[in-house]
Amino acid sequence: MSSTSFHRHFKAVTGHSPLLFQRKVRLMEAKKLLGAGSASVSQVAYEVGYLSPAQFSREYKSMFGSSPKADLQR
Repeated sequence: MSSTSFHRHFKAVTGHSPLLFQRKVRLMEAKKLLGAGSASVSQVAYEVGYLSPAQFSREYKSMFGSSPKADLQR
């Protein structure tokens, strides 16, 4: 299967591109980990696969509307 065909089929099944789907899965896992309160924001960012805590924070805030630090404190 070609890359283009894979992307088209993936989007038909999930409604998202592979990269967006991966981002959403990582951020949902991060929200769960932050809710448990057992790790810092940086630790959670690295655990879910981000290399940059700053990038993680930007994408988290974009998806959930609040910063990961605010969710960790709740």
